[in-house]
This record gives sequence, structure tokens and C-alpha cells, in this order.
Amino acid sequence: MAHIDLPEFEDMTPAIQDKARPILEKTGKLGEIFKLLAIDEKVYMATDGMVQGYLLDETTLSYDIKEAIALLISKENGCKMCVDVHKSIAKMLGLTEERIEAILQGVDAIDTEEKEKALLNFCIKASRKESYKIEKKEIDALVQLGWSNVQVIEAVAITGYFNYINTLSNVFGLGE
Repeated sequence: MAHIDLPEFEDMTPAIQDKARPILEKTGKLGEIFKLLAIDEKVYMATDGMVQGYLLDETTLSYDIKEAIALLISKENGCKMCVDVHKSIAKMLGLTEERIEAILQGVDAIDTEEKEKALLNFCIKASRKESYKIEKKEIDALVQLGWSNVQVIEAVAITGYFNYINTLSNVFGLGE
């Protein structure tokens, strides 16, 4: 039960209702995070733009890596709701149950190349309050492993998005 009252469909602005209709038609319900964001149309639209641009659109990072970042950062931030949601999304995208469970055990448990582990560990470090301590040489090391600057920026943007959405979920008690 959320810590604040969440709006129902009929209480949302027409613009947000337009976004909600396809979700309702497909799933029959709106999640708590959707309802929370719907309280403020500007917050909703800004967040929707991030979701579209970082997670749903095809980008320089694979959906597999994006979901690994989503799961790792959400777990790191203690956001059970986001972990559960992204476990389901990862399954829909074709990640195996074994891969998902390995991701949730931490980067070292994932059976993948060192290049991917380095990026995922970097994202975890970037998600922490001490991210200001990240040095140029750490980014250079990722580039030397074969990640482009665009991919590193995208990975950090996804990390930042999950810090943001996990904070909203955690502060307002979503999924409890």
C-alpha cells in the first residue's frame, strides 16, 4: 500500500489517460509507479521520455545489458518492486531464469565476458553517492575494453534513471 493516495484512471489528466489506455487494454491494470507519476503530468511526461529513450527504443546497448543494469541497480537500491517488474520484463525479452538469478546474485555470478562485467560493476559504482569519485581512467578502461563513449554514457543514464525511479518507489512505499 502506497504512502499516499494514488489516482485512478478517471482522475488522471487527458494526456496521461491517453498513455494509460494501451496499458489498460493490454494488461487490465495500471501499476503503482504509473499511478504515482500520474499525480504530476510534467513528472510523468519527463519520466516517460526517459523510459522510451533509454529502455524501450533500440539503442547502442542490448536489451539484455539494459535489463541487467535495471536489475542490479534496483537490487542495490533495495527496490523490490522494480526488481520484480524487471525480472518479468527480462523474461519477456528472452533472458533465462538462470541468467536473471545470476544477475541478482551480483556481477561476479554472471557467466559473461569480462567486458560486460566491467561495465556492470562501473554502473553499480556510478549508482552510489560517491560517484563523484569516479576518475577518467575508469572510463578510459571501459573504452579500452571496447565500449564506446556513447555506450558508457547510455549505461550511466540508465543507472541514473534507476536511481531516480527506485527512489520514487521506495520513498512512497510502492509494492509493499
